[in-house]
Amino acid sequence: MTTALDQLKQYTTVVADTGDFQQLEQFKPRDATTNPSLILKAVQKDDYKPLLEKTVKEHAGKPVGQIIDHLLIAFGTEILRIIPGRVSTEVDARLSFDTKNSIAKGHELIKLYEDAGIKRERVLIKLASTWEGIRAAEVLQKEGINCNMTLLFAPAQAVAAADAGAKLISPFVGRIYDWYKKSAGAEWDDKKMGGANDPGVQSVRKIYAYYKKFGYKTEVMGASFRTVSQITELAGCDLLTISPDLLKKLAESNDTVERKLSPEAVANDSIDKIAVDEPSFRFAVNDDAMATEKLAEGIRTFAADAIKLEKVIAALQ
Repeated sequence: MTTALDQLKQYTTVVADTGDFQQLEQFKPRDATTNPSLILKAVQKDDYKPLLEKTVKEHAGKPVGQIIDHLLIAFGTEILRIIPGRVSTEVDARLSFDTKNSIAKGHELIKLYEDAGIKRERVLIKLASTWEGIRAAEVLQKEGINCNMTLLFAPAQAVAAADAGAKLISPFVGRIYDWYKKSAGAEWDDKKMGGANDPGVQSVRKIYAYYKKFGYKTEVMGASFRTVSQITELAGCDLLTISPDLLKKLAESNDTVERKLSPEAVANDSIDKIAVDEPSFRFAVNDDAMATEKLAEGIRTFAADAIKLEKVIAALQ
């Protein structure tokens, strides 16, 4: 019988959300995404210590930040040996409010990939969906450097990213779900708020419908999933980036997966055009408690993991 994963691939480009590239072969995703937390998790495994130690040794004497960049590219390059598509590599979260240096870091990462023989078309530079991160993406996209806007929770972020010409956005389904479930407390009803009614699923559906109605070329990639149901409810989304644990569950399931999203399926959704400039963007995100809290939390977490990764590297020098 056809697995749920194979069925999903008929409707959606499947992306692996991991730095553990040894797990990629069995699931055969087209693309892969990484972030500081995933790379930190990977280098703590014995299987990846040789790559970590080799990278540190080859770049001994360089600042720790530069060694991290080389490590990110080392992981990205290994990933690209396995998958046919693109890898997403993240700009340091501590630059989330610094347009100038986010652009500079994007240039540095692309140069390192190109020096390693990787064409820029196979790389997505991940930037936080802050106003400053979106402005950095606007510049990089005009230079032919494709960007993946991460930590995206609010419609204003999605609209601003598309207006800036970002190649791809990553709305965080699971983290949106987490916030609403925690906020509801004892009143949360899993049955009522699951499936198509899941607030994270609803968020992606609305963004997808908006993009299709107004002709945006920016790709929508649902991310940060907690359950198989969240994934299958978004079958038909442009891309879905999925953890190895959930990829395994899909690969072991023979449940039927039906297409839920398509331009035709959302054609009759009632949608108004949103005009976004800096003041309206900042107010809209600030006015959305979930988006404000999860964006700040995400930046803090990625920044903290980048610091932990620096300490791992410093201990080897």
